Amino acid sequence: MASMESLSSILSFTAVKFPSPKLSPMASTAPRFPSFSVASMTPAQRIATTSKRSAKPSKTVSVTPPTPTSSTTDSSSTTSLPPKKVLVPIGFGTEEMEAVIIVDVLRRAGADVTVASVEPQLEIEASGGIKLVADTSIKTCSNQIFDLVVLPGGMPGSVRLRDCEILQNITSKQAEEKRLYGAICAAPAVTLLPWGLLRRKQTTCHPAFMDKLPTFWAVKSNIQVSRGLTTSRGPGTSFEFALCLVEQLFGESVAREVGELLMVSTAANESRKEEFNTVEWSLDHYPRVLIPIADGSEEIEVVTIADILRRAKVDVVVASVERSLKIKASQGTRIIADKLIGEAAESVFDLIILPGGIAGAEQLNKSRILKKLLREQKLAGRMYGAVCSSPQVLHGQGLLKDKKVTAHSSIVSTLTNEVVNGAKVVIDGKLITSRGLATVTEFALAVVSKLFGHARARSVAEGLVYEYPRS
Repeated sequence: MASMESLSSILSFTAVKFPSPKLSPMASTAPRFPSFSVASMTPAQRIATTSKRSAKPSKTVSVTPPTPTSSTTDSSSTTSLPPKKVLVPIGFGTEEMEAVIIVDVLRRAGADVTVASVEPQLEIEASGGIKLVADTSIKTCSNQIFDLVVLPGGMPGSVRLRDCEILQNITSKQAEEKRLYGAICAAPAVTLLPWGLLRRKQTTCHPAFMDKLPTFWAVKSNIQVSRGLTTSRGPGTSFEFALCLVEQLFGESVAREVGELLMVSTAANESRKEEFNTVEWSLDHYPRVLIPIADGSEEIEVVTIADILRRAKVDVVVASVERSLKIKASQGTRIIADKLIGEAAESVFDLIILPGGIAGAEQLNKSRILKKLLREQKLAGRMYGAVCSSPQVLHGQGLLKDKKVTAHSSIVSTLTNEVVNGAKVVIDGKLITSRGLATVTEFALAVVSKLFGHARARSVAEGLVYEYPRS
């Protein structure tokens, strides 16, 4: 079994520190959003320009080094190296959290990621109802060489991938030529196993499919690396899985930096949530939740919140504040909303949640319809929340007055109310906030717990293969 010591170190940050942006005072109704991003260079580019990376393989990975995709250049000219090419295939019923987290994390690391549809059309509906648009058809990828091919899970998505002959040929060639490939959730058992690509390789997968794996080679671990193949268990292990892939492609330093940017943390002194002015959120009907989105919204947050709430049987509406249903999220993922915000505004929602992303939050703040909905939500005594940079939208509308909150570290200095440090999620009465990105799983489960109770949240977490307290 491959040692995972260095990946564990990646996931054990005590805190994430971003440089404090210099901001001008914020107007009460028109918040200014600081311009923060992964940076003009990817972590791989930044690290390459400041230190010469060792050629020694990372100690987490006991794999055959991938075959170079093109002629190498002088090591002193690192910026001329071609980007690492990654293929992520999707189909009807693909698990959206897995697909989007993998793509988002790898792109942040500097990989050239192609999302390819195995269906006749580019638009697919994922297992939890989110509609994604692929970059291209799998047919266009058949003659390309990829440094990594990685399969998201989900059902029937894993079956759709299995039945795609072109994808089978691409992945089989990847394994034969000793380049990296991986799969998560149902995909190891449902897709790779019938293709004969698990032979003599230790493998893990979602607990519901472990009995399909060859007993001698099945391993109950969140991540398993075995001679070029990396496998993982489910949506709740997607960040760990994606960072393991980043480490194999770019090295431990890049994986560590991306993990910090994503706020992936297992710090013992960090609480899951803090709650103040406790009130009941229970309802006498199935909850209805609105998630408004825009160009530049953070796709991890949109998809994770929607997926987890729908698993808990919440009626979720994803509404675009743009003129089109289709938006392009912050890391390039294209999402099709269920409705335009004008149509959504004709209904009443028990909870409105604003996803983050600096550019996305700016667009949300420009929507008069959304701001009217938020004011009405507060006046009616209904729930509302925001993650990452979007608490600033609420602040601009006066909806954080006398409230305790948390937010992304890049914008907390612009909030005049009390900010709670050291908690992934903060609940104050009928307001819920989170720092965003990797903390949104906790955020979404906290919403489920408030609406339905701890037992429902724990049940959803088990399906995700996400560690959650028993009480």
